[in-house]
Amino acid sequence: MKPVLLLGALLALPGCNAFLSEGTADVAGLAGAALSTAVTDNGAVAAGIGLGVQSVARAGLQYTQRRLQRAEQDSIAAAAGPLTVGQVAGWSIAHTVPIADDHQGQVTVSRDIGGLGLACREIVFSVETLERPKPGQPAPTPAEVPERGFYTAVICRNGTQWKWASAEPATERWGALQ
Repeated sequence: MKPVLLLGALLALPGCNAFLSEGTADVAGLAGAALSTAVTDNGAVAAGIGLGVQSVARAGLQYTQRRLQRAEQDSIAAAAGPLTVGQVAGWSIAHTVPIADDHQGQVTVSRDIGGLGLACREIVFSVETLERPKPGQPAPTPAEVPERGFYTAVICRNGTQWKWASAEPATERWGALQ
């Protein structure tokens, strides 16, 4: 099987992040080995090419995963922004890239924090995973939906938008220091 087809097959498996991460590295290693064999007979150069291709593939996957997480956080922040303290609203996200499950839940503002020119909120939110039905199978019934997980975070107003302010991998301001 060609590495490109194998990578395509891996991308079709939603929710298998560990498998996808390792599978991407393995497929990239195979592609790097094939490329290096075509380019050189030197073992050190071949190893360097293989490691380089593997690193680029892993970085690409991590970038995509961070963007998906940011989209989820933006969805939660947008739902929580207009709420008053104690009010509850629903949120949901349907990812277009099939490497992440779709999620939904509820969010509430537990308190307003900040000061002059700094509007922030502490939020409590739930997350429920929405499993994608396999072709030809019905959607899961409410009884089949997994239990909810509950989390807290801080969001802050950035112009007209509410943005995630908790230091997590998708928070851009910290970069590589997280």
